[in-house]
Amino acid sequence: MGNLDVICLGELLIDFVSMDRDVSLAGSSGFKKAPGGAPANVAAGVARLGLKAGFIGKVGNDPFGDYLRSVLDEIDVDTEFLVADPDARTTLSFVAQKSDGVRDCMFYRNPGADMQLRPEELDAAYFEGASFFHFGSISLGCEPVKSATLKAIDLAKGKGLLVSYDPNLRPTLWPDMDTARREILAGFPHADVVKISEEEYGDILGVDTPEACAEAILAMGPKLVVVTLGPRGCFFSDGSNTGYLPTFDDVTVVETTGAGDAFVAATLSGIISRLKDKDPDALRADDAFRRILIFANAAGSLATTKLGAIPSLPTTGDVLAFLAVR
Repeated sequence: MGNLDVICLGELLIDFVSMDRDVSLAGSSGFKKAPGGAPANVAAGVARLGLKAGFIGKVGNDPFGDYLRSVLDEIDVDTEFLVADPDARTTLSFVAQKSDGVRDCMFYRNPGADMQLRPEELDAAYFEGASFFHFGSISLGCEPVKSATLKAIDLAKGKGLLVSYDPNLRPTLWPDMDTARREILAGFPHADVVKISEEEYGDILGVDTPEACAEAILAMGPKLVVVTLGPRGCFFSDGSNTGYLPTFDDVTVVETTGAGDAFVAATLSGIISRLKDKDPDALRADDAFRRILIFANAAGSLATTKLGAIPSLPTTGDVLAFLAVR
């Protein structure tokens, strides 16, 4: 127990990804099973990049839950605190993507096992020696997993971990946007590092530029904000240093599920490398951080070239080979 680099908590589910291009869910002729769930994707992405990751969450005591555990085990994500719930089934998601990048997504979780994680199922010792705790907003949407998430944040901070947060807005999982906005906003003050997408910040923060988004989030307490801009790259800010970095547009996009999570995993991995080097500026948006984001942009781009989230996550070798010819 302990000695992990990153611990992620939240949803682990099956994405059923449409086999057809530019169709709705209703118009899809078939789906391919792919393991996913944003926090689990980040844990898997970190492991694929050669660091040690652990995942805390719940799946059903069913064939899909068994499959998801085997997927994480196979890529060496620690699953000691992946609990099999005897009463709730593994959450499923059906995803179709149109050519303009808009995704048609429907979740089957009423309730799903991921919603049932309880605070008493956490162990403070698990956080010992880690660098980052990462969470998203979906686990803030209902009880008991909301209380479990907040307890995990407290345990992580008590052990000296930095906290990473990805709002990951999914409107269909909330009763209404006012509730979603309130609960998602409450997550920001807990975080040191935030990644948010361009599609999310207007609905969550009521702003219309990456600069205004970063300023609003930094005012709530985080030290570092990255705004992903899809095919236009990303914007970053620590309050003093800001900038834009383009991404790589010479890839054949198959499906974008997991691209943002690959980006997060690469960003956290880069920051952890600085932490291990005792870099006092590990959370500064300086030239070293720009290099981290170039790597993260490449990881995110590579993740769009395959179907599904976890199956598309690149290794360090994949990313370095990709960058070597550009």
